[in-house]
Amino acid sequence: MSQGELGPSWRKPAGALLIVGMIVLLAVAVGTFATEIGRLPILVQLPVYVVAGIVWVLPLKPLLRWMETGRWRD
Repeated sequence: MSQGELGPSWRKPAGALLIVGMIVLLAVAVGTFATEIGRLPILVQLPVYVVAGIVWVLPLKPLLRWMETGRWRD
């Protein structure tokens, strides 16, 4: 391969596995506390599940940037 050619990057499959792993960890965490969360009033449960559904997205931007460029920050 010449210096100008780019080969396939290992970062994309590794990043995809990290994303799946993050989702699995969050699902296990929420499942672990599901009984306790279920005992809360419905108006308290709603924000708990909304926050849990959004929290996993926050680390995605730097992870996706790393997958594309190899850098964590701009």
